[in-house]
Amino acid sequence: MSGHSKWSQIKRKKEATDQKRGKMFAKVLRQIEVAAREGGGNVDGNMTLAAAVERAREASVPVENIERAIKRGSGEIEGARYEEVVYEGYAPGGVAVLVEALTDNRNRTGQEIRHTFAKQGGNFGDPGSTAWMFQRKGVLLVDKEQAPDEERVLEVVLEAGADDLRDEESQWEIVTDPGAFTAVRDALVAAGIPPASAELTMVPANTVPVQGSQARSVLALIDALEDLDDVQAVHANFDIPEEVLAQAG
Repeated sequence: MSGHSKWSQIKRKKEATDQKRGKMFAKVLRQIEVAAREGGGNVDGNMTLAAAVERAREASVPVENIERAIKRGSGEIEGARYEEVVYEGYAPGGVAVLVEALTDNRNRTGQEIRHTFAKQGGNFGDPGSTAWMFQRKGVLLVDKEQAPDEERVLEVVLEAGADDLRDEESQWEIVTDPGAFTAVRDALVAAGIPPASAELTMVPANTVPVQGSQARSVLALIDALEDLDDVQAVHANFDIPEEVLAQAG
């Protein structure tokens, strides 16, 4: 998992300060709308909606925008109808890529994603070509400078239901089943160990190490895919050194 969680964290920090902030708002509000439509507008009873709302709050999306998105999704007010579509492919170096999109025009979105893979030196794949390599998990990152010793962090997260604690250079990475994600996050906060990031994501079973120009090509493809309006999330199984990620970010 090394690299991809940290890259997501770097991207979120960048998005919060540059011109992409408005696009990020639109994407997370679309995610909220679909979550409310599929699981109801009650945050307490809809884990997917709760995670999307939390992400929106962390991004400083106005409360009234969040509330309107929930109402559109639950049918209280009229809104577009989006469907979830997953696209698959490979980045340079044989890195597996999984793209999650929310779209009101499947043909348009598919063409845009296919074109982006080709333009950035990747390969657009058939359904099922890479999805089997990923599993939905909760992933939390804790800065070591802000955390107690490893034994204490491990005690807190395991008692809350986490699956694993991994050493990722300057951070601890905690992996959970989706159902335990909220409990683990809350336990960390209660213990005075605030996560630097926390998200439900797709975790690869294995990673592919890439460096140098190849690493930059992989990140360029992911950037280009994430920049598409209909793309909600891009997952990949690359393992890129932390210093390379920081430079690219």
